[in-house]
Amino acid sequence: MTSNSLDANEVDLSNQNPAKLDIDRWIFVFMALLLLATVLTGFIPSSIEKVSAVQSGQRAPFLSVLHVHAVLMGSWILLLLTQASLVATKHGAIHKKLGLASIVLAPAMVVTGFVLVPSNFAIVWALNPEIVPAQVIADTKVFISNIALIQIRVGILFAIMVGLAFYYRKIDSGTHKRLMILATVLPIPAALDRITWLPNTMPGSPLAPDLYVLLLIFPMLAYDLAKRNGIPKAYAIWITGFLPTSIIVNLLWSSTWWLSTAPRIMGM
Repeated sequence: MTSNSLDANEVDLSNQNPAKLDIDRWIFVFMALLLLATVLTGFIPSSIEKVSAVQSGQRAPFLSVLHVHAVLMGSWILLLLTQASLVATKHGAIHKKLGLASIVLAPAMVVTGFVLVPSNFAIVWALNPEIVPAQVIADTKVFISNIALIQIRVGILFAIMVGLAFYYRKIDSGTHKRLMILATVLPIPAALDRITWLPNTMPGSPLAPDLYVLLLIFPMLAYDLAKRNGIPKAYAIWITGFLPTSIIVNLLWSSTWWLSTAPRIMGM
């Protein structure tokens, strides 16, 4: 999240009091903390429950790639928080050096995510109907096929948004730092779906995860609307990818075509 330049919507702030400029930096720290808190709230109770189930023999052990993906995702969010904090506290030189880690983390997250999808299919399609009820297997196949839609979408969009954030890092710091936040919001529904007290449309519909993603970016968007003349272009870039893919996922969800096509794509 590095650059020596400001986007067009931030230039107007240059004549303001330096203290106000400092306050302006902290919205990104707040957003990183919000995402971290959401991940911890969703995954810690769920992980404890599932680990207990593994230890008691009620479910199979976790895949190794799942452990790797979880560590990478956790590292990414911690890096995001660290980077935002370094910028807010004016440690730009350290920020630039540490930012190189994201060049390794981002592709690794995408690769492990795409490895995880067919691995999950293989587990479900290998379930023994003599042990697991046939209806449970059928319902799980529908669920895993639908979830693959979200996983594929998130993997593609995350890679695109982070790639664009890297592109803008030296020419437009405002777009760069917002795209880093907006990219990180995309996989957060994996944590939100595990917060059982939140209202949810899953597994019947992917509408709720999309609405929660929009809700998560609202604090940053509201701050930008209040402080700037116009909406920073990072949001236009992001919504151009988010909205069409949201429509596609909702249309394909539980469709006969997708439920028959997904297993073939995954080699089942």
